[in-house]
Formats: sequence, structure tokens, C-alpha cells
Amino acid sequence: MSRELACRLLRCDDEFLPELLAAARTLKERFKPGVITYSRKVFLPLTNLCRDYCGYCIFRRDPGDPGAHTMTPAEVLQVVRDGEKLGCTEALFSLGDKPELLFSEMRETLRKLGHQSTLQYLEAMCELVLRETSVLPHPNPGLLSAEWVRRLAAVSPSMGLMLESTNADLLRAGAAHDNAPDKLPARRLRTIEAAGKLGVPFTTGLLIGIGESVEDRVDTLLAIGKLHDEYGHIQEVIVQNFRAKPGIPMQDWPEPSLGDMLRTVAVARLLLPRMNIQAPPNLSAPYYDELLEAGINDWGGVSPLTPDFINPEKPWPHLEQLRRRTEERGFRLEQRLPVYPEFLPRVLQGEGLLAQRTAAAADAQGYARRAA
Repeated sequence: MSRELACRLLRCDDEFLPELLAAARTLKERFKPGVITYSRKVFLPLTNLCRDYCGYCIFRRDPGDPGAHTMTPAEVLQVVRDGEKLGCTEALFSLGDKPELLFSEMRETLRKLGHQSTLQYLEAMCELVLRETSVLPHPNPGLLSAEWVRRLAAVSPSMGLMLESTNADLLRAGAAHDNAPDKLPARRLRTIEAAGKLGVPFTTGLLIGIGESVEDRVDTLLAIGKLHDEYGHIQEVIVQNFRAKPGIPMQDWPEPSLGDMLRTVAVARLLLPRMNIQAPPNLSAPYYDELLEAGINDWGGVSPLTPDFINPEKPWPHLEQLRRRTEERGFRLEQRLPVYPEFLPRVLQGEGLLAQRTAAAADAQGYARRAA
């Protein structure tokens, strides 16, 4: 599909929308018929200190801010073990991007923990989770060099970095990525490409409603598709919608409508017909099941234990409700691992504890061995 047609479809009127959705659902069913997946996870905010100041973010803190915190190894292990008892198979590590480069307080915290950088500490915590539990780490650490992609891939079967947008103009003064140097699109694309060169299963996606244009959304999807065409490593494309929150610079910013989400997900499916496309259900509640008509095949991570620390005002749906609403739309819900079934061979061909733990967690179809 051409860029021009994709842009036109994103602008289509409500009369044409059912036809667009039907085409997207048909393509999804050719790709993975009858099934929708999710990952049962615990959400670990390893540190919420961050050197970036994104206009839509309520997660980040400066040292001394209320709620500023870096988790200890004991805290990490306790949350993961509690989740393990509830059938979780993913430990999602979210953290600010290299806060020690800006804050002496973070450098001191890392020194006390026995590490020189946040990435070293993350690596150690992924290894701890692997060694002490059956849960698999999935880090979202921000920008990475090729060396750090390699190091984290030794202790996690998959990892992620949201591209968000290819529009560098969002870094201008007053825009969503003002004072957020790590959100420069070229730098994020380099990280995703580095993962591709190393064959690491990788999650990425776009964030809509942050000041980007329709053309920007299409260009972001096309950039993701181009990298996947070259390296075949992008296991999942997330379409995430901005949600306004009190206290953020963009608190009065208009949110994308459900129609915006449906159109963007459907166009993502048309542009990327053989890729896993996910949309978070909690950010489209109470109408999230309508996204199933737009061609998604995955709900992403859903936790029975921990909140969504990025969007704490939007609770996860109860897993039984998620199953029921998925089935009412004609699909079967399956629990997957943080790495998708078709990407498992990349992990299992390795040696050592990571391959052993991943193999033990997977069933014969590559889904999570635990009951969904």
C-alpha cells in the first residue's frame, strides 16, 4: 500500500470506516487466525529517575521529588516471586534513560548498589530474575549501543524501545519531546537497527496524539516495516494512544479518539500484514474490545499484580474480563511469553541459563506453558 493511500485511509470518514476495519480484520485472520495473545507480567519500575523531560510523562522523577525511587534487588525479587505465584511469565523492566548522566544522586545510588551505570544494574537484575525465578525478563531501557544490546540479550529473550515518531520536530521548544534528547528519532532507529543486526527479538511502536501528523504516523510505521524487512527481528508493533493526566505539561492536550485508534491500528495492519500488532487495552477502556475489529492480534502485557506505572490512572482489565470480551468477538485468548512463539528459535539456539529458562517456560506451540 502506498504512503498516499495510507494517509487517505487515516483520514477516512465514518461511513468508510467499517470497510477499512473489515479489510484489516481479514488480513489479521490470514496472519494468525482465531487467536489473540497477551503476556501475563509484573511491571518493575527499576528507577523512575530520568534525564529526559517528555511532555506526556508522569512516570519520570527528579531526585527528591515525591515518589522518586530506585528499586533494590530485594524489592525486584519480591515482586517477581509474587507474580510468579499468579502465573506471570514476564518481568517488564521500565526505567528512565541513563539518569546517572544528569543526577549525582543516581550515581551515588548505583555506587551503593555496586554498579557504575543504570544499564549495568539492569543487566544484573535481569540475571537475578533469570537465576532465582521462572519468570523471563523483558527490559525497556531506552537508547542502547550495539554492545549493550548484546549484553542485555544474554539475560533476556526480548527487549523493547518505542520509536514513538519519526518526526524530529517534536523536539522543538514546547513540543512533546522538548528537553528529551533521547527521543531523537535517528538515535532510536539506530538502537532498533542494532538489535536487528544482532538478531534480537524486539518490540517497538508508535505513540499517537502527541502532536504528530497523519503523515508522521504513516512514516513511523513505514520506518518500522523497513527495518523489519531488512533484519526480520521486530516481533511486535505497538499502537499506543496518548492519555492526558493532571500535572504533566500536556495535561490539557486533546486525546486521540477511539476512531483515531481504530484507523491507526487498521492502517498498521494493512501496511504490516505479517507482523504482530498490539494495542494496550487499559488505554482504550471501556471500549477496548473494538480494537479487535481493527486487526490487532495481541493485547500486550497485562498484570494481575502490579499497576501500569506509565499510566497509573488506567488499571489493567481483569484477566477473566479480557478473556470474555475477546471470546465475544470470536477469538481465543492465549498467554504468550515476552518473546513471541515464532521468535523462540532465536533464543533457544543459544546456550546457558536464558535458553534453559525460556525452553522450560514454553509449551509445544511456543505459548506460555502455564494455563492462560
